[in-house]
Amino acid sequence: MKCKKKSKVFLVPYPAQGHVTPMLKLASLLVNHGLNPIVIIPNFIKIDSKDVNISIMYISDGIDQDGLTTSSGHDFFTIEKSMENYMPCQLETIIRDQEDGIVCLIVDLLASWAIEIANKCGVHVAGFWPAMLAAYKLINSIPEMLHDGIISETGCPLHNDSICHSFDQPTIRPQDLPWLIGNPNARISRFKFWTRTMERTRTLKWLLINTFQDECHNNKDQNTTNFDTKILPIGPLNTHVTIKNSSFWEEDLSCMNWLDKQVVNSVLYISFGSWVSPIGEAKVNSLALALEATKRPFIWVLGPLWRQGLQKGYLERISKQGKIVSWAPQMDVLQHEGVGCYLTHCGWNSTMEAIQSKKRLICYPVAGDQFVNCAYIVQKWRIGVMIDGFGVEDLEGGLRKVMEDDGMSERIDRLNEMTMGKVASCKAMDNLTTFLSSVRM
Repeated sequence: MKCKKKSKVFLVPYPAQGHVTPMLKLASLLVNHGLNPIVIIPNFIKIDSKDVNISIMYISDGIDQDGLTTSSGHDFFTIEKSMENYMPCQLETIIRDQEDGIVCLIVDLLASWAIEIANKCGVHVAGFWPAMLAAYKLINSIPEMLHDGIISETGCPLHNDSICHSFDQPTIRPQDLPWLIGNPNARISRFKFWTRTMERTRTLKWLLINTFQDECHNNKDQNTTNFDTKILPIGPLNTHVTIKNSSFWEEDLSCMNWLDKQVVNSVLYISFGSWVSPIGEAKVNSLALALEATKRPFIWVLGPLWRQGLQKGYLERISKQGKIVSWAPQMDVLQHEGVGCYLTHCGWNSTMEAIQSKKRLICYPVAGDQFVNCAYIVQKWRIGVMIDGFGVEDLEGGLRKVMEDDGMSERIDRLNEMTMGKVASCKAMDNLTTFLSSVRM
C-alpha cells in the first residue's frame, strides 16, 4: 500500500500583529516548497484567508468578550491565560485528527504552549523567533544573569551597570530588560512567562529566526545555543515575500495622495504600531505640540480614541501641515520619496521595513525587545538617533542630528545590502531549505 505523502505544516503564531504577519510570510514561502501551510490563530483575530492566500484555522480563545482588552485586542495576561488554559486541548485534537499528514509544527516562541503539545503528540516541532537574534540571546541568558547577580529571582535588576549579552555588542540599561513592563506585579509575571518560555525551548531541535545571517557581525556563537538547538536565520521575511491585507486594522490609503503633494525627503512619518497605550496621553499630547512646532510636514498613525484626547482645535491647526490616520500602509509610506525620516518604537518588523526602504530613524523604544533593537540602530549600525522625550527640543534635536548626519545614507545603504542583498537572501533561503530537508527525513 502506497504511503500518503506528508505535506501539512501547522504554524502557531503569538496572537499579535507583529507576530502573525511574519508567520503568514513564512507560510507563503512554504507554499513554494510544495507544502500546505495552515496558520492557527484564535478567533478574536479576523484575517480572511482569501486575502492572504494562506489557509487559516481558527480556534476558540476561551475568553469572554468582557475580559480585559486593549485597543489592539486582548491584553498580554488575558492572552497568556487563553494560551495556557484553552488553546492546548484544541491544538491537540487538530493534530490527533491529522497527524499522519503533518510534516511539522512551527511555533512562535511566545506561544511556547504549543511546543509541549507537539512533543506530546510525537510531531516534529521547530521554534520561530520573529525578532532579533540578539533579543533572543538576551532573554535566553536569564540563568547566567541570575548566577552572576545581575538580576534577582524575580527578574529585578540588582545594579545600574549596563548589560551586554555578548562581547563587542551594544549595551542596554538594566531598566530596559524585556520583561520590565508595567507595575511590579506585572513585571514579575512577565519574567515568569519568559522563564517558562525559555525552559520549553530547551527541547527544540531547530529555531528559525526572522533575521539576517550577519546580524551580529559574524558573532561566532550565533548558529547554536547552549542547548544544541540549531539556529537558522531565514529573514528578514519582509524582503522575501509580500503579504497584502494581513493587517488587523483597515489601512487609510488617503495618506498616499497627500504624500504625492509633498517635497522629496521632507515628511516625518510617525508610528508606534500598537504600542501607543504605554506611552500615555500626556506624552501623546506633548508629541502633538512638538510636531506642530517643527513646522515640518508629517504623517502620524494615531487611533481615534487617542485623537479625541488631543488639544481642542489641534486637528484644525495642523490640517495643512500634517496628516493623521488610524492605520497606514506602512511599506508604501516608507518607500515613498516624500518621506525623509521615521519616528518609531523600534519594533523589529518596522526596523527591517525602514532598512529595506532606506529611511533614517528617530527611536523612541517603549517596551520589550524594542530597546535591544534601538541599541543596534543607534550604537552598532548608526542609522538613527534615540530621543528620551517628546518635548520640542527633544524632537527638533533628534531631527537635526539624524538629517544632518552626512554619513548616515551610506551606512543605511551598506546595511540594506548586508541584510537584504542577493547574497543575504540566498543564505536565508538556503537555511530554510536546509531545515525543510532535515524535518522531512
